[in-house]
Amino acid sequence: MLWRWGIMEVVTSEPVSERSRRWAATMGGYEGALDDVTVAHRDSCARVEAQSVTATEVLGPRAMRERQLDELLIPGATRSSGAGNRAREEEPDEFRTCFERDRDRILHSSAFRRLAGKTQVFVFPEDHMRTRLTHALEVAQVATGIARGIGLNTELADAIALGHDCGHGPGGHASEEAFDPFLEHGFDHALWGADVSLTGLNLCVETLDGIRNHSWSRPAPSTPEGEVVSWADRIAYVCHDFEDAVSAGIVTGEDLPVLVRERCGVTRGQQLGSFINAAIHTVRETGVIGMDAYHAEALAAFRTFNYETIYLRGASRHQASAVVSMLRALVEFFAAHPERIPDVSERATSTNSDALHDAVAYVAGMTDRYACRSAVALLDWPEDQLPKGFER
Repeated sequence: MLWRWGIMEVVTSEPVSERSRRWAATMGGYEGALDDVTVAHRDSCARVEAQSVTATEVLGPRAMRERQLDELLIPGATRSSGAGNRAREEEPDEFRTCFERDRDRILHSSAFRRLAGKTQVFVFPEDHMRTRLTHALEVAQVATGIARGIGLNTELADAIALGHDCGHGPGGHASEEAFDPFLEHGFDHALWGADVSLTGLNLCVETLDGIRNHSWSRPAPSTPEGEVVSWADRIAYVCHDFEDAVSAGIVTGEDLPVLVRERCGVTRGQQLGSFINAAIHTVRETGVIGMDAYHAEALAAFRTFNYETIYLRGASRHQASAVVSMLRALVEFFAAHPERIPDVSERATSTNSDALHDAVAYVAGMTDRYACRSAVALLDWPEDQLPKGFER
């Protein structure tokens, strides 16, 4: 079957449905009311005011947007300027701000796409459970919601949030324990994401700083937007990990401590609303990126409950142990056989340190399923020793 602009030419004997013919007929769009303008719908009638020679053309559309955004941002918010502060200089985009470009680059990166196949809490989750990718999207929603309510740079918050977990390996946080012995300074997904997984994107230093320091155990990010993402990450995973555990039958809403139920509710919507609004009100009233003690105590109690009943339960510890054993074996295999690593086989690996780094980088980028399949195919790994999930 051969598709052409606006027509379909059948070169097979298979019958073509009327639905397919209608779809093919839209290939080239439709002629608009103006010459040389194509529209998406036959009856398209949407119109806006055309822009004549104005200040937009003098400054450029991006610079005008930057000036307009500056008027909406509060003092202390991070400003977008030109191409941004990057390791490699670039020309500014005609329309997008520097942080919008960062967000778009992360969104289209392979590191971000692979998060769809990486563990959030449950390996091989059921369809409605979170993956590391859907977690990142929920963090972005919480972060931009807080940033917008405060008057911070939502594009920067969005970019940091989308990229904050791109350094995670397969199998969740257990991968950090698995990779630790192979690197001189250990493995931290936050640092790895900024300095390895996303380094080729030439992101702005503010974006990389927020990704590198989003974990509470790290130094504070250098921007208020970065600190907002630190809160958004915790708010999002505490609420949605609990919801997934309820869905899995591990806990119920009534199991939550009374303090948590009374201060932030039982459902995800109630909980997110409580914590997001609390953060916004706190920052607006105090100027400090944080949360009032009443809600912060509830969030801490909520997180402690999740750790004790979800993350540290017997099945989770067994899952983590299986992940660690499998990933370490894979790293050792690829360190001994660097020629099996794509893009590495074409260059010589000069030292054992380089071989280990290359092996960790390759295995850390794997999805859960690919890691399991690689272990079985390359190491004859017993299937009964693979991480157990809802399906494989």
